[in-house]
Amino acid sequence: MDVKQKRMARQVLDGSDIMKLVGNEEVFSRFVDHKFQELDSDHDGKLSVKELQPVVADLGSALGLPAQGSSPKCDHIYSEVLNEFTHGKEEKVSKTEFKKVLSDILLGMAAGLKRDPIVILRIDGEDLKEFINGPAFESEMVAIFSRMESLDATLREYIMKALGKLSVDQGLPPVSDSWVMAQIVEPALHFFADRQIKKPVSQETFLREFKKVAENIAERLKEQPVIVAHSENTFDGSGVKTLLANKFELEKALNAAMETVPRDRHGNMSKEYLRIALDSIAASAGLPPYGALDEMDRVTNQVFKMVDADDGKFVKEEEFKKLLKEILGSIMPQLEGNSISVSSNTVVHEPIVSASSLLQTPSS
Repeated sequence: MDVKQKRMARQVLDGSDIMKLVGNEEVFSRFVDHKFQELDSDHDGKLSVKELQPVVADLGSALGLPAQGSSPKCDHIYSEVLNEFTHGKEEKVSKTEFKKVLSDILLGMAAGLKRDPIVILRIDGEDLKEFINGPAFESEMVAIFSRMESLDATLREYIMKALGKLSVDQGLPPVSDSWVMAQIVEPALHFFADRQIKKPVSQETFLREFKKVAENIAERLKEQPVIVAHSENTFDGSGVKTLLANKFELEKALNAAMETVPRDRHGNMSKEYLRIALDSIAASAGLPPYGALDEMDRVTNQVFKMVDADDGKFVKEEEFKKLLKEILGSIMPQLEGNSISVSSNTVVHEPIVSASSLLQTPSS
């Protein structure tokens, strides 16, 4: 998928604005003072967990992220932000602590967006019209029809299935979204609901009628543009290779992972926590969190079997670290030989703003 070549209006969220803010000590200190005062509702000079929670939503808005619940990728970022603030504790935090944590969070989110930028697309029908009238339309739709030709389906069903095969590449927002279906697709299909076209549906009929529906959709998108958050990533093992080659960063990541693993009274760790520890290293190794991507989970599960990591035995910390290194070292060639690519397109149902009040510093 190459949304960069599309004519639709787009905004790339890559974290660069955040880096500029945090990198300017004077501006960032003024920003922290303002934000702390705004959040400290009981004016006791410290922030409770409840008082901290609004900053998570503000951070997402400032970055232009979709609202929580809109995208698994974005939800993971929101979750990481909240965990960084709370550290699993309930104590209040001072302004000094707030500044440090906020700085770490902003830099972490900037690094995440730099690694996996989110592209905000405004789909207004122009690219769909271009696809419909372009040289690739007939060949692509014939290919889609040929894969469905054996179906005992109505024309409407053929068109619906075909729409599900298109994406922002062709200028179409995700038809799986309920709002897109109700406001854009269903009205366009309405004119074909009562058409009595005999089965089986011919290729010629399909192409002619699909084009009419697509043109109708393009007109509706012109009237009601749809905002889509697009992200894509390829896991090819390069992030793991870089981490393993940097002994300082590797040891730092491993030590941080150790803090997430409980110990028995002898200080030993159960192998059943290896996946949790691997999750804490995932971002540093350029890997998705476990459970986020089925293909990646299969690779991880295969590696765990290879190194006998699922036997639940207790081991000393050094052995636990050694196993994590072995797991990373085994994941790397698997991905180098067969990389995993993933992309997502999520409709944004709330207005996207280039900068919210969170990243705006008070005037001096």
